[in-house]
Amino acid sequence: MISIDIEKKLKAYKGQQVLKIAAQFTVGSITKIYGPSGAGKTTFLKIIAGLIDPEKGKITIGDTLWLDTAANFSLSPQKRKVGFVFQNYALFPNMTVQQHLEYATDDALWIKRLLEIGKLETFTEHKPEYLSGGQQQRLAILRAMAIKPQLLLMDEPFSALDPKMKSEIIPELKLLWGELGTTTLIVSHNPQELEGLAELELYIENQ
Repeated sequence: MISIDIEKKLKAYKGQQVLKIAAQFTVGSITKIYGPSGAGKTTFLKIIAGLIDPEKGKITIGDTLWLDTAANFSLSPQKRKVGFVFQNYALFPNMTVQQHLEYATDDALWIKRLLEIGKLETFTEHKPEYLSGGQQQRLAILRAMAIKPQLLLMDEPFSALDPKMKSEIIPELKLLWGELGTTTLIVSHNPQELEGLAELELYIENQ
């Protein structure tokens, strides 16, 4: 079980808002996260990953403590080892598709499988600037999966994909997550695209 109880102040156009979330996620589950713009959805993912610290909070993954602000404890992002698909992809401009995946894993067979799922087998020597937006987004997803994460955080991961590509890649990813037992949290401004994928949902509202 993943248990999260956090509070974080957010800067907003109308003064200050507070992101307050208390939730539990079953291991291996897929949760869609949605809500109005500025409610703190991306911030929530970054807190889980250890990229941002909340003012108050506690995060436990199974028996392992990741965050406890009362004890002034926060496990480093490197030790949390989450897969993270950033909204802006955060690709390395000087690395090819192949190098992005090799940076995360030295398992050649796993890389080959990921490239097939992402339909990027013929683009292995391409750097991000020579990829379309959809191809860059698929590479960002594959890189996050390369470490075989037990927890995968995805921020608008399918926004640049056309309906045909979504219909092909989403079932493949779901199969992969099932094999690995990956717990997946997906932020989406279009929760309808996750119908049939996510079993759980979390609505984050402005507070």
